[in-house]
Amino acid sequence: EHLESNEGDPELLVFVPFTSDVKIKSISIVGGPDGTSPSKLRVFINREGIDFSDVESMQAVQEWELAENLQGVLEYQTRYSKFQSVGNITLHFPESFGGDTSQIHYIGFKGEATQLKRDVVATIVYEIRPNPSDHKTKAETGGGFSQVD
Repeated sequence: EHLESNEGDPELLVFVPFTSDVKIKSISIVGGPDGTSPSKLRVFINREGIDFSDVESMQAVQEWELAENLQGVLEYQTRYSKFQSVGNITLHFPESFGGDTSQIHYIGFKGEATQLKRDVVATIVYEIRPNPSDHKTKAETGGGFSQVD
């Protein structure tokens, strides 16, 4: 299986959301054979909703001239200081090595997670047997009974 651009247009735009913020150290791209590998990569971070009409006028965080990497042995190092708190990443592949389409068989990121996006419960208390002094009685809240056993 692979990702492929439309016939006659090698341009691809790939949006990747992460489940937690990450620090990205390198990116690996495995393209297709016969000139269908992407030849250039432009990266945008933490920008949602980018489309083909926006991407040409936007300043990429980093750009790479790619080599045909059919075995997945090449990694492209990021400017690590710019890739510290990445919640999502958009990869723009504007051209291929002469093919009518661009094919991508694999996209890999190396780095580490920095924090979860979901708020974590800080304190959890489990009671096996209730402690009456921790709870208000009905008398304290304006209710009927005033005694707790």
